[in-house]
Amino acid sequence: MRWNWRRQRRPGGVLLLLFALAGAAVLAWQGRQGPSVPADAPLTGGETEQRRLIALTFDDGPRRSTTTALLDGLAERGVKATFFLIGAQVEDNRDVVRRMDREGHQIGIHTYDHVQLTDLNRADFDAQVEKSRATLKAVLDHNDFLLRPPYGILDDSVKAWVGCPIILWSIDPEDWRDQDAQRVIGEVVSEARDGGIILMHDIFPESVEAALAIVDALHTQGYYFCTIEELFAARGIPLEAGESYWNAYP
Repeated sequence: MRWNWRRQRRPGGVLLLLFALAGAAVLAWQGRQGPSVPADAPLTGGETEQRRLIALTFDDGPRRSTTTALLDGLAERGVKATFFLIGAQVEDNRDVVRRMDREGHQIGIHTYDHVQLTDLNRADFDAQVEKSRATLKAVLDHNDFLLRPPYGILDDSVKAWVGCPIILWSIDPEDWRDQDAQRVIGEVVSEARDGGIILMHDIFPESVEAALAIVDALHTQGYYFCTIEELFAARGIPLEAGESYWNAYP
């Protein structure tokens, strides 16, 4: 899918020369300062066509200590992320989940006990997905939750039963493997691409450190972070129940 750039009328004559000189000065200043539009500016209008967008997503939370630290850091940077939560961990962290929702982050399901969904019959599947959905709805009073299957494993049964879009990823630094923040930062920054989806885990202090450093590094490269819903809406790609999505490349 290719994004169509909007065309604008351009001034002529002397005005064109003046605008060009002024524009050159502005671009030189922006090259030193980074993006001129705030990271949390609304993703609406013609500007979305020119931004490099990327989605930062987190699995396996919430964990009070690390998730709260992550939310603090994201708030300082004006960044929105998407969290795929373990249902069993929601009850003791209801305030953390409400904060995610209140601050504009998107929330999704990562099953109730982090189990592989393809190994389950329908009753067990519902106990993992529908129970998580009901738990989150009780906390947030809405149920528009996406699913990320543990390990990214799915089959036709999962697609038929899930009742919502399935979100996978295009960038996976395996931050759980050695919890090496510097390695994770380097891999994600080198693999970043417009329309990409980054997979991380908000249950390790090193991952929180890496995630915030990644945000800072990619901001200097002109990237804007958005939720999964915002990313696909900006690219004009509808999210459909039972379908899986790896990225929103233009």
